[in-house]
Parts: sequence; C-alpha cells; structure tokens
Amino acid sequence: MSSLPLSGSKFTLDVSGVAGLLGGDEAVSAMTIVHVFRGRKWLGWYNSPGSYIIAKKYRQLANSRFWDGLLPGINTDPATLVDLNASKGPKFKGVESGSIIPETSHLASLVAKECQMERGIDVPGRKTQPVGATIIDLHYVPDATTIPKQPARYATALAFIPMSVSFGTCIACALFGDWYAFSMILLGIVANGISSFVLGSGKFTFSHPIPAPGAPRGDGLLLADNNIIVLLGEESAVNSITRGKFSLKFDSETEYKNINMCSLILTAQFIAQLLLIPQAALFGQVMFLASLAVSWAYNSWLSSLDKAEIQRRMLLDVVLKRPMMTKYMLGTRTTMAVFVLLALNPSDPAKVLDDILPNNTKVWRKWKSIIVSKLQDGEKMHFQPGRLG
Repeated sequence: MSSLPLSGSKFTLDVSGVAGLLGGDEAVSAMTIVHVFRGRKWLGWYNSPGSYIIAKKYRQLANSRFWDGLLPGINTDPATLVDLNASKGPKFKGVESGSIIPETSHLASLVAKECQMERGIDVPGRKTQPVGATIIDLHYVPDATTIPKQPARYATALAFIPMSVSFGTCIACALFGDWYAFSMILLGIVANGISSFVLGSGKFTFSHPIPAPGAPRGDGLLLADNNIIVLLGEESAVNSITRGKFSLKFDSETEYKNINMCSLILTAQFIAQLLLIPQAALFGQVMFLASLAVSWAYNSWLSSLDKAEIQRRMLLDVVLKRPMMTKYMLGTRTTMAVFVLLALNPSDPAKVLDDILPNNTKVWRKWKSIIVSKLQDGEKMHFQPGRLG
C-alpha cells in the first residue's frame, strides 16, 4: 500500500451532511426522466448526492399498512410522482358529438403549448385583437394502450462521465487503503444504480378511452388562450389528446415493494455516510467529494432538460405519428370564427359560432345569421384587407 496522500494534514472535511441532503432536488429531477430515454435505467451507477431527499420522495408510493408505518407520508401514484400529469388542458367542445370537457388531460396542455410555440401563417386583413387558429389533422388512431418507443439521446452517453469518476475515486481509495471512503463511494454507486434500474423498469405507457361503435367524428375545438385549436379526426384519435394520458406501470403495483425497498437502501446509505465519512482520511474525503461534485453536475444538467418538450415529442412524433398541424394568425376574433367554421364545416354552424363568439346582442345575432346563411347557401367567402366577404 502506498503512503496515503495528504496524510500529514490536520485539516478535515465533514461532507457527510452534504452527501445526503444537498443536491437532492437535482437528483430527484434527474430520476424523473430515467424512464423516457432508452437504456437510461442501466446508467445510474455513480455516487449521487441527495440520497435522503430521493428516499423521502419515493417513499410516497408506499401503499400498505407495513410500508405506510415504516415510511410515513402522503401516498401518490407513479405518474404524479414523475410529473406525467402535471397540468390540465384547455376546454374542449365536440362539434358533432356535442361532448364538452371543461378540463382536458395533461396531453391536451402539451398540444396547446406546441400550438402556442408555432409561429403561424399571417392572414392579411384588419387587425384589432390578433388570435391564432391551429388546425390539427389527426390522421393516425393509436391503440387503446401502447408502450411508446423510447428515444436514444446523448444524455445516456454522458452518464459515463459520473460513472467513470465514481469508479475511479473508489479504486483510488482502495489503492491507498482508505476503506471508509472506499466503502461509502461503493455504497453510493450501488444504491443509486439499483434505484435507477428499479424506477426505470416501469413501463412508460400511453392510453386513451375507445369510443362506442358508431360514434360520430371527433372533430372539435380546444379553446386555449388567444389560440383556437381545431382537432379533425375520428373520435378515438381526438380522445387520445383530450382524454389520453401517460402513465408508469410497475409489476409491483399496488404496494410498490421494490421502490419502497430502494427508499430503505437510500436511507441506510445516508445514515452510513453520516457516521463513516468523518472517519475517512482527508484524501478519501476529497475523493468522495469529487465523485459527488461530478455526479451533482450531471444531475443538474439532466434536471435542466425540458421535460414537457420531451413529452410533447413522445406524444406527437411517436404516439400520434406527427399529425398535420398548420397555424394561422388572424387579425380579429370574427375573422377567426369564420375561418374555424370553414375548416370544420359543421352540421350545425350556428351552435359552433355561438360557442366561439358567445356575444348575444342584436347586432351580433344579425351578423351571425348572415354568416350562417352564407355557409348554408354555399356562398364563397374569402379574406380581404379591411373586410370579410
């Protein structure tokens, strides 16, 4: 055994508390995307900080008297835990079916965000209150339940950096005989690796309800802020947006014993590090801190990734096979209303017009009757600067 570096120094580092508490939010956020990258579950073998925070987060899945007593907390489901149901979508109104959904699913909010980010085609004409109108042609009907193919990204390759540093510092501690630091780095590698594998073993699943046979087309409107989204397609295709959801399915449902066991391992790791890291020599403490620093940097980078963007790409590109999406920017709400009617060609244009423009004064009723009359008579309508003809 070689002489231990820094053995003559009287300086010491107390990094035991740093290991279990600091960096926990980044570590939890990094864990929440382990299921959406192909092969990511195999790449968690590094000494990650924040073990106690991670354990505290995932113990919320405990769903039995034993685990609730051992790991107290508010129970939740995996989809909520990893932010797969983070938001509600805009109101939906079915044109032919007559269905009204005051709050649509998280997936509808993802679609609304995608439409909002689109620049749109500017339609010439009078401009008072510009509003967007996005037409989405849902040409593909996904299965009722499917497991989307996970994309392969450079995030998986970059995981070899913290893994290499953790194993390298672990080997260095062994070479110089600092077994306290060696065992704690190794324990961190094993605990984080097992936790990543167990959480990543959940099946990332998309599901949506199948309509009854003979149901009318699902054409309808998502009424987002300053943007009307026209959904065109079969009822089942539209349901995939308005009522569909992402979820995580584990073989251990509903008690999630394997995830709760990971929480115990991470808690035990935090306690062991709290007790044993102060016993390590300064060189071992430096090696331990170096492995944490690189792992924290990697976790911080993972947590900075736009999870909503990842989910949008999974929904639009993988599940819905990239539907045709075209956005137009119109100068007034009346222009937008007529534009939507022309895009939908509904069987009851008067009702749709009332949904889009609820104004019920005498002037508005007269204007609506003229527009509906032109539509029913098959008269051509086109947009000109300054007026609608």
